[in-house]
Amino acid sequence: MEQQLGLDLPVETRFGREDFLVSPSNETAYALFDSWPQWPDHVQLLLGPTGAGKSHLATIWATRTGAQIIAARDLTLERLPALVAGATLLVEDADRAQGRDAELFHLLNLARAAGCWLVMTARSWPDSWGLATADLLSRLRLAPASEIAEPDDALVRAVLVKLFVDRQLTVDTSVVDYLALRIDRSLGAARAIVAALDKQALARRKPVTRPMAADVLRMMSEQAHDSAQEPA
Repeated sequence: MEQQLGLDLPVETRFGREDFLVSPSNETAYALFDSWPQWPDHVQLLLGPTGAGKSHLATIWATRTGAQIIAARDLTLERLPALVAGATLLVEDADRAQGRDAELFHLLNLARAAGCWLVMTARSWPDSWGLATADLLSRLRLAPASEIAEPDDALVRAVLVKLFVDRQLTVDTSVVDYLALRIDRSLGAARAIVAALDKQALARRKPVTRPMAADVLRMMSEQAHDSAQEPA
């Protein structure tokens, strides 16, 4: 049977409040951010592994509060006064801002002095950020932190269902269960497999089935293996 060409049409990743699925892995952090501005401190760290949903939760807070959003690697000393002039600020990926010790140190000081609510996201606790400034590390250790764990099984299943619905794909629950047990436990992995299945379903002109899911998982595994074997 002739296959239909699949078009790589972008599907927008939505970061609205209604798109955030609360589960035991994130409910404590969600409750804290939902309670703003009833926080004990103006600085708040939001920690969690890649794909756990911390950027989604932080974006919900930023949208609600009108916060500016900036990647930590883009911080400069010259920009800090303007950034903290607003009432709220979100700094993403603070653990990836190697060499920005001075910027982070002055950001903390200026935010507190200006009464700016500052949220910083990171994959891990400050001790593993590679910071060279003892005073900065000490202040970050004292900052309140909330942590999002890796998605639990229930959340992975719920996310898969939602992603299929977003793409208007009708999928049996057995397919969702099959995928949930075999993909990496991250929201990014869920998005990747659903996108791949959407493309295959269009190309084959068939609904998503468990055999199709097995085929796509195998192809993705082979592609990942081949990429890992390529010389750097």
